[in-house]
Amino acid sequence: MPNDSSAGGAIINLLQITDCHLTKDPGGDLLGVKTRESLDAVLSLIKLNLSEHTHDYPDHILATGDLAQDASPEAYLHFKERMQEFDCPSSWFAGNHDDPTVMSKVINSGSELDPLIRKGAWQIILLDSSVRGEVHGCIEQHDLDKLDAALSERPDLHSLVCLHHHPVNIGSEWLDNIGVHNSAALFEILDKHENVRALLWGHIHQEVNEERRGVKLYATPSTCIQFLPKSKGFAVESIAPGYRWMRLFPDGRIKTAVVRAENYAFDLDLQSAGY
Repeated sequence: MPNDSSAGGAIINLLQITDCHLTKDPGGDLLGVKTRESLDAVLSLIKLNLSEHTHDYPDHILATGDLAQDASPEAYLHFKERMQEFDCPSSWFAGNHDDPTVMSKVINSGSELDPLIRKGAWQIILLDSSVRGEVHGCIEQHDLDKLDAALSERPDLHSLVCLHHHPVNIGSEWLDNIGVHNSAALFEILDKHENVRALLWGHIHQEVNEERRGVKLYATPSTCIQFLPKSKGFAVESIAPGYRWMRLFPDGRIKTAVVRAENYAFDLDLQSAGY
């Protein structure tokens, strides 16, 4: 069942947090960046910006995968506790480093894994692009069918479609090899529905603000390390972690921006060949 909320004339405020790569160890790091500390820095920045009214308080938080690096219950529990500091619901879905079974057990009876959210004039559709034991993404046919059904059922609702892996090439050879491998099937569905306004994803640890056939394409920085754009092989860059805020207007317009924790000091292994 979808998570429904009325108020058709309201602006929907969202935050996207992605690719936290938390571990069981509170001091765990990824290429030298302590991932709980970097998440803390991003969440502290969010709270500061909310207190200063830089953007509006979120109606919903989207956590778009790779929340854990080691898929441990402790990592998900820590993330759950941090999300409870916000007076709004959050939605999670798995990335290639996550284990949805462990994630589900930590969530227990919560609504974080509900795949469909309807608020006001919008619906937010969450797709599982993760493939167990693989780094690349693929969307199963039953999930594509659910996407098609949701878009068909409510053609009056503007639609934001979210997933972990990138469904379009971003000009980075190593990353484009591990995107959504059946993206043609995804776009076959999206292209026939006029109510799709945007796609939103994580995975690539960098910002994207593009457009395809009138549909906005957004990717968001990780809360820990950042990948170097347009790189042929694995490479990172020493740029601050961040998050994305979004305003979804009743007429289908979207206002959004990425904000980075520029004051967060961290050590990053720039010579690493992978993680």
